[in-house]
Amino acid sequence: MNPSRTLTTAARVLRQLRNDPRTVALLLVVPCLMIFLLRYVFDASPRTFDQIGASLLGIFPLITMFLVASISTLRERTSGTLERLLALPLAKADLIGGYALAFGALAVLQAALATGLSVWVLGLDVTGSPWLLLLVALLDALLGTALGLFVSAFAASEFQAVQFMPAVIFPQLLLCGLFTPRDRMQPVLEALSNVLPMSYAVDAMTEIQSHTDVTGDFVRDLLVVAGCALLVLSLGAATLRRRTN
Repeated sequence: MNPSRTLTTAARVLRQLRNDPRTVALLLVVPCLMIFLLRYVFDASPRTFDQIGASLLGIFPLITMFLVASISTLRERTSGTLERLLALPLAKADLIGGYALAFGALAVLQAALATGLSVWVLGLDVTGSPWLLLLVALLDALLGTALGLFVSAFAASEFQAVQFMPAVIFPQLLLCGLFTPRDRMQPVLEALSNVLPMSYAVDAMTEIQSHTDVTGDFVRDLLVVAGCALLVLSLGAATLRRRTN
């Protein structure tokens, strides 16, 4: 990986996103709006918001980054931009790293806005440090970016990229432990949830909610989410190839 080429790629992606206000709104405004609505949906039961708010603080960034990364990368593929970039002396790692760095920068801002709104405006009550919430939300957003980059290789249109969401995101959402503890699920589903990264994202948020200090389980969950993001990014790099007509 060449740091200069990686940074150049990241700068190009950020310039493109700057000229797309709808995408920026999806990344920065929608997660905050969803958390705001959630708070007042449970206005009569603030403890419910405390119980699930932190978990959704990790899930919303993952979903939005998945959508934006998959669609943005697919545009590059279908417009021929990716083909031209691969014809240059640019390593696959530089290209994937540039995309990850650009979306990662937006993920930092997204996670900071959502966490700040939840904790300091909406009064989300957590036992652990809000900075740990921010860290997990950031890793979840990076995981969503990695998944989006990966699935974009298998879609032929933006509509097909969105169609991957029920296949990639919804099963994880149902099995992550948000609706019921994973150990109360049917054994096959519990085993399946144990290999899905969103489960560990929710577990990490749960650890922050219930412990003042960093626990071994929290570190394990954090490492699993980060490891899955790196693995999927590597798989995404493997899908990059020239497609000559």
